[in-house]
Amino acid sequence: MTTLAATPLAATPSPSPVADVVTMLRRNLLRAVRYPGLTMFLVAGPLVMLVLFVYVFGGALGAGVMPGVAPGADGRAAYLDYITPTLFVLTIVGAGQSVAISAAMDAASGIMARFKTMAISPGSVLSGQVLGTVLQSLAALVLVLGAALAMGYRPDADVLDWLALLGLFVLLGLALSWLCVAMGLNARSVETASNTPMILLLLPFLGSGFVPVETMPTAVRWFAEYQPFTPIIETVRGLLAGGAGLEGAVVAQAVGWTVAIGVAGYAWARSLYRRERRL
Repeated sequence: MTTLAATPLAATPSPSPVADVVTMLRRNLLRAVRYPGLTMFLVAGPLVMLVLFVYVFGGALGAGVMPGVAPGADGRAAYLDYITPTLFVLTIVGAGQSVAISAAMDAASGIMARFKTMAISPGSVLSGQVLGTVLQSLAALVLVLGAALAMGYRPDADVLDWLALLGLFVLLGLALSWLCVAMGLNARSVETASNTPMILLLLPFLGSGFVPVETMPTAVRWFAEYQPFTPIIETVRGLLAGGAGLEGAVVAQAVGWTVAIGVAGYAWARSLYRRERRL
């Protein structure tokens, strides 16, 4: 009697998380090239606001944010110093809005469902989008900083301050990107995904982003002081000023809020990715 030897099945290649993340990161960056409108929005929005608020409103608002400054050219210079840190934060928020749209496009087109059937690391699909968004936001920050410098902005930050700013910007970019990815996956359509993160763009207006919270009515001031973006903006503002007047409690609040947003966004995004998209 002849015994047939069992033929071994071809082993399914195990996913490599690092290689898969790099592949998805490359895909995200290529999408940024193919959809230049989303990429231009990251820079165009903050630049328009920079020009508008400094050259149109800055002469008057600068005299309000900096006591003893006269309206006009001095006011514009003072307001440029005040608003530039806010626009850095808004640049990162705008990048989060773009990744929400990208995540919704992938979910609506069915490509994410296809990825689930492939031998790739499950976390790489979303991680590649998040990392790509962080890199794009950092590139956009350089352009916004260059525009502010051309307009006369002169930060007092030293090397350590710039390194701390870089760390905070990366942490904030990761946190907001994860949250916006979740918003995009949760949206019923791409149009809805583009509107949902708008609340993040409004919060700096309801904080210390454009005017000091001390000038606000009591109820609005209370909200402005205890919402996430006020300590984040104040930390950025303090580091750019060379640490002048920057309190440790404010930095702790900024980091704490950023970590909390990132953890919540990551958990929400992974949960939405695991389940089937509802039609």
